[in-house]
Amino acid sequence: MKKIVLDVDTGVDDALGIMLAVKSGRFNLLGITTVNGNVSLSKATENTCKILDFLQVEQEIPVVRGASRPLLRHVYFEHRIHGEDGLGGALRDVQVRTEVKEGFGPDFMIEQVKKHPGEVTLIMTGPLTNLALAVSQYPELVDQVKEVIFMGGVVKEHGNVTPTAEYNMYVDPEAAKIVFHAGFPSLTLVGLDVTRKVLLNEAYIQELGDTPMAEYVKQSTSEYTQRYFQRNGVRACALHDPLAVAVAMSPELVTTRKLYVDIETRSELCDGQTVCDFQNRLMKEPNMQVCLDVDAPAFFEQFIRVLKA
Repeated sequence: MKKIVLDVDTGVDDALGIMLAVKSGRFNLLGITTVNGNVSLSKATENTCKILDFLQVEQEIPVVRGASRPLLRHVYFEHRIHGEDGLGGALRDVQVRTEVKEGFGPDFMIEQVKKHPGEVTLIMTGPLTNLALAVSQYPELVDQVKEVIFMGGVVKEHGNVTPTAEYNMYVDPEAAKIVFHAGFPSLTLVGLDVTRKVLLNEAYIQELGDTPMAEYVKQSTSEYTQRYFQRNGVRACALHDPLAVAVAMSPELVTTRKLYVDIETRSELCDGQTVCDFQNRLMKEPNMQVCLDVDAPAFFEQFIRVLKA
């Protein structure tokens, strides 16, 4: 099984991504690192533990706290989408049983990559702060990791937090710039261009049946769905982070193109914008695979099947 480390800022869609990763049986999940993003570091860590408790995970999956703030900027939470608790009110009164492992997220990443050189896939579904810190501390990580798949950015469409920026990139663009320029041999951007095409609606939730899982998914995504409807006129919500996990499971779900991508960090209007050089006008070597299309029906067939199992 593919060895992975998940890096999350557990809000609604990160939680569904964790569920997909754990329940798929396709991964050797070495651990989960948490990062400030949708919610505070402490809340993201608590939510991660709640999800593992909800799944009744028998094997030990280490949960390790990472960065509590962006590299240079102030925190910027997304409570409008994920609710004050980060899970849309689901599991609000659940007492956490899973214990958090001592340590620091970036150090844990480095430790796992050193332990399994050439074998570890990093799946990043929050701001890239932890990975930027890991690379800065241990540059050899770049050549020793198998691949990095991150949910973030948008290359052809509009942003979801500003007119130009996707949320994860906007929160810590300086961290993203470090990652983009680190020289990873296999770096894949799973951005809004494809995640907006995997929309969870009521029909998909009904396919989960009359189960605790279906109730959790419905409750956790309710506020998110309402916000998406107000903004886009569609009663559904985009499964951003689960798609990044699915790409690690089944790369054939997406169509990619190797391109040069950079990120804006010094703009009054466009901070966090991922700038993709489709025409090679900058004359720079491509630095990542960019997801440009997705087989949404195939994704949902897999997503529903795994969550129902």
